[in-house]
Amino acid sequence: MADLQAEFEQAQKDVETLSQRPSNDDLLALYAHYKQAIEGDVSGKRPGMTDFKGRAKYDAWARLKGMEADKAKHGYVTKVGALLDADRG
Repeated sequence: MADLQAEFEQAQKDVETLSQRPSNDDLLALYAHYKQAIEGDVSGKRPGMTDFKGRAKYDAWARLKGMEADKAKHGYVTKVGALLDADRG
């Protein structure tokens, strides 16, 4: 578990080194996996229809409901790795 935590923390640093901004879908996946890993299941009220960004983030996170923190961390690390590989060409 300590290794996964270290990988998760490194992935958070590595994602900042991307030369191109990830797609909105990739950003939502990163956001959802990060939030699920750190906070657990989504909480609070779903944002209203005029808050497109907030609603998309809420929905992405809600799709991971019930996922264990370690699995969410692994998903985050995997996604960052794929983005880094694509970034390097």
